[in-house]
Amino acid sequence: MDGWLVWLLLGLFLGAAELLVLTAALGVLGVAALITSGVAAIGLPAPVQVVVFTVASVLGLVLLRPLARDHLRKPQTVRFGVDAIVGESGYVVSEVSRHGGRVRIAGEEWTARPFDDSLVIPEGTTVDVMRISGSTAFVYPGE
Repeated sequence: MDGWLVWLLLGLFLGAAELLVLTAALGVLGVAALITSGVAAIGLPAPVQVVVFTVASVLGLVLLRPLARDHLRKPQTVRFGVDAIVGESGYVVSEVSRHGGRVRIAGEEWTARPFDDSLVIPEGTTVDVMRISGSTAFVYPGE
């Protein structure tokens, strides 16, 4: 089997493995193998191919690492799940007191308690979600 074909198959295998594990390292090695496949197709000897693979792999990892580190250090800008509901407005479906109640937030109905236990929030009142605990929204009357 020709050397360029071996490098090509290695590059494709590493690329497919990258799709499964999503570490970026295997992708860099796959790209390095594809570059080496081109070098092998030109007809350069095996020791040169190994050097090209090594240099391409190291350069790829050295260039990719700062980008990945910066990406991991950025604060999350999009809130998901119940975190996205905190701060939203809703309205009271059934009176909310320290004993219970229901509110509609973003089209979903939630069990609710007042953020301040001494409050009783009547039906139809607009409320702001202060926090979520389990499946209970703690709400405060809106302005």
